[in-house]
Parts: sequence; structure tokens; C-alpha cells
Amino acid sequence: MSVKATHERSHEIPPKASIKLGPTLDEEVFGAAFSGQVVSRFIKYVAAYKVLLWVAIISVLVFTASSIAIPLIVRDIFDSALSADTLSSSKLTTMMVVFLTAVGFNFVSNYLQELIVGRVAERILIDMRRAMYTHLQVISLSFMDRTEIGKLMARLQGDVAALQEFLQTAVFAIGDFVLLVGIIGAMIYLDWRLGLMTLAVVPVLFIIRIIWLPYARQAFLRARVTSSIVSGALAENINGIRAVQGMSREYVNYDLFDIRATDNLRAANRASKIGVIMLPIVDTLTGSAMAIIVIVGGFFVLGGSIEVGVMVAFILFVQRFFDPIRSLTMHYNVLQRAMASGERIFEVIDVPVDIKDKPDAIELDEIDGSIKFEDVTFGYLPDQPILKNINFEVKPGETVALVGPTGSGKTSTTALVHRFYDIWDGSVKVGGHDVRDVTQQSLGKHVSMVLQEPFLFSGTVYENIRYAKDDTTREDVVAAAQAVGAHEFIMKLPNGYETELEQRGGNLSLGQRQLISFARAIVADAKILVLDEATASIDSYTEMLIQQALVRLMEGRTGMVIAHRLATIRGADRIIVLQDGEIIEMGNHDELMEMGGLYSRLYSMNYASFDDIPDELIAEATKAAEGTST
Repeated sequence: MSVKATHERSHEIPPKASIKLGPTLDEEVFGAAFSGQVVSRFIKYVAAYKVLLWVAIISVLVFTASSIAIPLIVRDIFDSALSADTLSSSKLTTMMVVFLTAVGFNFVSNYLQELIVGRVAERILIDMRRAMYTHLQVISLSFMDRTEIGKLMARLQGDVAALQEFLQTAVFAIGDFVLLVGIIGAMIYLDWRLGLMTLAVVPVLFIIRIIWLPYARQAFLRARVTSSIVSGALAENINGIRAVQGMSREYVNYDLFDIRATDNLRAANRASKIGVIMLPIVDTLTGSAMAIIVIVGGFFVLGGSIEVGVMVAFILFVQRFFDPIRSLTMHYNVLQRAMASGERIFEVIDVPVDIKDKPDAIELDEIDGSIKFEDVTFGYLPDQPILKNINFEVKPGETVALVGPTGSGKTSTTALVHRFYDIWDGSVKVGGHDVRDVTQQSLGKHVSMVLQEPFLFSGTVYENIRYAKDDTTREDVVAAAQAVGAHEFIMKLPNGYETELEQRGGNLSLGQRQLISFARAIVADAKILVLDEATASIDSYTEMLIQQALVRLMEGRTGMVIAHRLATIRGADRIIVLQDGEIIEMGNHDELMEMGGLYSRLYSMNYASFDDIPDELIAEATKAAEGTST
């Protein structure tokens, strides 16, 4: 459950900050060329597929060996064909078989390495995403309070993809290095003079690369940053489209977005220009090396110091010589990105879980529904307490309302019942047990929450209502919907309870989404029901129907209700008035009104909304409630 749903939009929420878990920045594109810590952690995921990876490495080595062997076989064929001796058909056949065999090995090994490495990379990608997702499911909500969801999504997607790219290229990098060494060795073996002449262009390439790399880093980083800015502006505009259109900001926002998009275009063009400049440079050096071989090698052939076959083999080797150099250059950049991405991913996986079960935590099978706060002090930031020495008790079956100004600590109080956070001092007891002494999973089964901002998941209406209990029968789902007045509008949907909901229930009104979330809490059948501004998004008439139905629904349950419409909680057994994190008043509605304190003033201002509802509507709601059953 998102922390956004467990807090009011108030001073109770700690300030949001971006992730800063380590030395890396969220927009950092390049890290160190090699990080032993990242690699060692990464190897743990790779180890599960070590057999497949060994097959892939063997395939790479076979591919490299066959790639070196093919030019040598071609040399022998040329030399034999041009020799004084007549080339017999049997020898020619044998050489062709050898050649075709080498080509076959080259093809099969290349296919295997591509296939296996691709599959292993995808499996490791899924494993790492599962590890991150699993950790985020149990991570403390205090971490989610100060973390931007978009940056977490970037780590789940972009950074994991960067590691996947690294894995796909790492095995090939081994092959490229072996191929490069093999080609150099073969050229030196064939003719050391031509070999050294070919290698003479390599220092030029490395000098160019050293000059090119800083500009490339800066350009790629600039492109990444501007792309993130554009994405952020786009997401913000889409999420706030109602405000944009309501204030006629379309053209202003378009101009602002166009500035950002144009800046990103310039940065992307510069990065692309700098990125591709190495390709013509490598091709030019390849041509230069080829020219050296053709010119100098031609003189050697004419002088009789080398044979034509050696000349042909050198040409083939030079064509392949710069391919691994180009690939290794790309692999180096991929490696740097992977190291930075790896650090960011493991930062998330290593985020400590503050709320943990004790080794001897109790499984709560049944509870009486009682709640007790004893000298509770709590806050989100050090030395800034939200709740101060809170003491109260809710007896089994009681309904207690929490009221007070925004930021007084109402939502924080209910969050502690579910142990979303750990208190600083005192104790919070549910069913007579300190919430820190019981397992979180069993505690969650006994505390059900309906929040101000309803969140519906992808799926049908039926699946959303039974979200807390997969084994719930359709009859129970329908009964819960009827209890909150949702059954009628559900049956008017295209497919009734089987209607597929759009993202976050976008094809329903806000009030309808709230009714479904309310029915979902009823199906959970928890002993304690927490309503955090649960009726704030519902019109007064629908709210009245729910309040009437709650009389029967709350039987045998303990209720904690937060409401700004104070008229909706007049029937609560007790009302606790909070201000600045302290309890200043406590009693039922009549007692608090007689006291003439904060509650009385708040109620008298404009919260007596039910007084304006016609009597005939109240009678109709009462009649409907009497016919409602759970």
C-alpha cells in the first residue's frame, strides 16, 4: 500500500527528497570502468546460469578460433593453387571440406553464443527486477516518503536494462579480445614486418579515443539529463491536465515544453554527432592499414619475400582486425554505464528495512479488536515529533473518531495501528499485544483501512473488491457492494462485476472508486476498520447512506474514523480531538459540545451538513439501511 495513501496532504508528511543513498547521482551515466563490489554482487545472479554461460564462452572461443582459421585456410588454398605443382582434385576437395567445416563451425558457434547469451541476459534481468520488486514490497514507508517514484521506476527499468546490455556484451568482449590477440599473433606469424606495419595505426586510434572520450561523456550526460527533464515535464503536464485546461495554460505550457524539447534535441544531436565520429575514424584507419598491406605487401610479393596467399590472408585479417577494436571501444562505454547502474540498483536492494518482525514475533489468529496507546511519541524527522505523549484506549466494538486541524496527527495515529512506522516512545497495543511483538502480516489481517484517495488496481470490479481475500465468494462480494450502496451502479456498468477497470479505475467517478474501496475493506472482514477521510470524495446523500449502513456493518468491529465533516461522526462512541500532536479534548458529541472547546467551535463553523438534508431523504436512507445485510 502506497504511503501516499496513508497520509494526509499535510504537515504530517515528511519533506520529500530525491534518492541519495550513496555517492552516485541519479543522472550519472558513466561510473568507474570496473567496480569490484558491483561485479561481485552481479556474479551472484550470473552464477545460477553458469552452465549456460560456459557453453556460451566455449561458443565464443570456437567462433574466434574459426574466424582466425578461415584466412589461414584461404592462404593455403591460394598458395597451393599458384604453386608449381599441379593441385590434385582430391587435395582441393580436402581443402574445400576443411574450409566449409571452418565456416560451419563459425556459423553454429556464432548462432549459439547469440542465442544463449540473449536468453541468460533476459533471465538475469528478470531475477534482478524480482529482487528489487520483492525488496520494495517490504521496504519501510519512511523510505517511500522521501523517494520519488519516477526515480525508482528508472532504476527498475533503465538501470537493469543497462546491466542486461553489459551482460550481453561482456561475453562477446571476451571473444573480441581473444580474436584481437589471435589476429595479431597470426599476422606476426605470417610476416612480422607486415604485422608491425598494420599495428602502427593502433596507437593513432588510442590517442584519438583518449581525446574523444571526455567530449563523449559530457555529450551523453547532457543528452540524458535533458531527456529526463523532458520526460518529467511531460509527466507533470499529463498528471495536471485538468489544472492546465482549467486555467487555460495550454499554450504557455507548450512553449515551456518546446524549449525543453528543443534543448534535448540539440543535446541529442551533439551526442549523436560525437558518438558516430569514431566509426569513420576506424574505417579510415582500416583503409590506411589496407593500403599499407596492398602497397608494401605488393612489393614483397614481387620481390618474392612472401607468397600471394600470405598477402590475401593479411587483407582478410586487416578487414577483421578493426572489428574487435570497434567493439571493445563500445564495450568499454557499456561497462562504465553498467558500473554506474549497478551501484544504483544495489543501493535500492540494500536499503535497510526499518520495520521488521522480531525473531519470536507472535502470529495473531484472533483478537478482540481493542486498541491502546500508552505515552506514544512519534515523528518522521528527528527532534520533530508529530505525536506527543498520546494516551487513549478503544474498547472492542467501539467506534472512536479522531478530529482536529490539518497536521494535528490524526492520520499518523491510524498509521501506527497498522505499524507502518515504529514509535519513538511508549507502546501501541492491538488486541492486547504490542504491535512490535506480532508479525506484520498477521497484524494486517486484523486491520483494514479505507483511505481518502482510493486506489484501484488493474482488473475487474469483482477482483478489486475481493483484493484482500482471493477465496471470497461472489455472494460476499455482492453483499459488501450492496452494503455500501455500490451494487446499483456496478450493475449498470457494461459487464457488471466483470467490467475491466482502466488505470487506477479511470473509467469510474471518484465517488464510485471510493465505494469500491469501501466494499473491499468490508470483504477483508478485519476486526479493526480504519476510515481515513473515507467519505470525503462522496456526495452528502451517498455518504448518508453509508453512514446508515455502517451502523450494522460496524457491529462486532472496532472503528477508528477520521473525518473533517464532523456531522458524520456525531454517533461515534468517543471523539478524540487532537491539536499539535496532543489530545486536548475527549468525549462524545454532546459532551464536547457542552465543553465549548475546539470541537464545538469546529462543529459550529460549517460541519453540520446533515442538518440541511431533507427529512424524507433521511427516512429513505434509514429504510435502505434496515434492509442491508452483510
